Amino acid sequence: MRETLYETARRLIGFDTVSSRSDAPAADFLAERFESLGFKVACQRVELSGVPQVNVVASAGPPVPDGLIISGHIDTVPFEGQPGWTRNPLAMEVEGDRIYGRGTSDMKGFLAQCVEAAGAIDRKSLLRPLVFLFTAGEEVGYAGAEKVVPELAHLLGDVPPPRLAWIGEPTSFRVCHAHKSIVTFEITVDGRGGHSGTPDQGVNAIAVMGKVLEVLGHLQHERASSPDPRFVETFPEAPCDVMNLGTIQGGLAANMIAERCVVKVSYRSLPGADPLALYRELQQRVSKIDAHDYALGKFRAEIEFSPPVAFPSLNSPRGTPLERALFEATGATVSRGAPFGTDGGWFAHAGIDSLICGPGELEQAHQPNESLRRDAFERGTAIILDVVRRMCR
Repeated sequence: MRETLYETARRLIGFDTVSSRSDAPAADFLAERFESLGFKVACQRVELSGVPQVNVVASAGPPVPDGLIISGHIDTVPFEGQPGWTRNPLAMEVEGDRIYGRGTSDMKGFLAQCVEAAGAIDRKSLLRPLVFLFTAGEEVGYAGAEKVVPELAHLLGDVPPPRLAWIGEPTSFRVCHAHKSIVTFEITVDGRGGHSGTPDQGVNAIAVMGKVLEVLGHLQHERASSPDPRFVETFPEAPCDVMNLGTIQGGLAANMIAERCVVKVSYRSLPGADPLALYRELQQRVSKIDAHDYALGKFRAEIEFSPPVAFPSLNSPRGTPLERALFEATGATVSRGAPFGTDGGWFAHAGIDSLICGPGELEQAHQPNESLRRDAFERGTAIILDVVRRMCR
C-alpha cells in the first residue's frame, strides 16, 4: 500500500503544474486513476488566462443528499528563479523523515492520499455520495473553483451536490473553518517630470506616493488597534483586517523628477464584512491628500486606483458532521481560521460549507526545497478513510 502511495505522489510531483502552465497532463492522470477504480469521472476543460486547464470531478455512491466533497488543487506556485532550491523541484526525493518536491505540502501529497484512499473504498458500501474534486488555478485567485462551482450539479449528473466539503490544504492536520477575503489593486500616482535642479517645475510622483502610503499606514494601524472581539478565537494572531504593501516602482534616475509611481496593495477582511468596504474607505481618505509635492510648485499629481480584484472569505458553521468526523479522525479538538485563502470561498457561493485540514505544513508551502513529513504523508490515507466511513457509510 505504501509503495502505491509513494509512486502516485512521485507521478504527481513530476508534472509541472505551475499555474501559468496547463494542468491537463496531471488532471488526465487523476481522471484515469479514478476511472480505473470505478468512479464516475467528469472533466471540465476551461481556459484560464489563455491557458487550457482541467477541473476533475470523480464521484461514487447513491444519488441521495448529504454526501461529502473531498477537494484539493492540482496547480503549484512557480519554482524557476526561486532562490534556495538545492533539489530538482519536479523529482520527488525521500530523505530521512521527509519527502521533498514542489507540491509535497501544497498539496500533491494530499492528492496522492486521495487516490490511495479511493482504491481502498468499497464503493458498494457507500450510503451517501462521495465526490473528489480537484481544481486548477487555485494559486492564481481560485480561478478553477470559480469556474467549476456553477457547473458542479451538471458535472455530477443525478448525484445531488454535497453541502459539505473537506479541503486538504496544508494545516498539519489542524482543522480550520474560516479564512478572510482577499482584495488586490494598484494605486498609481502620475506627476510631472523634469530636471531635478528645477523641482518647482514638476511634481514628484514618489513624494506624493509617500503621502498615499502614510494614509494606508494609518488605516492599517487603526485596524490593528481595534481587534474584532467576534474573531479573537478564530484569528488569534490578527482578529482584524490586515493590509500589505506588496511592491512599489517609480522614477528613472536620481537627477530626474519621478513622473510616475505605482504601488501594489492587498488586504484581507474578516468574514461577513463587505470585501470592498476597506477599498472604498482608502479611496475616500486618499482623495483628501494634498497632491502637491514638497517643492512648493504649482502642479498637482493625479492619483488613481485600479479596479479591485476580490476573492471571497469563508466562515463555515461549527458543529457539522464533517467537523465532528475530522476531530475524531485527526485527534484535533479546536477549529480556527486559516491565514490563507482557499477554494472554499467560491464553494460557499453554491451553499457548500468547507473545512480545511491537510497533512502539509504551511511553513513549507511556496518554499524552496518544499517538503512533507513522511509520518503525516503515510497517516493521511487512514484519516481520509475514517472520515469517509463516518460521513458516507
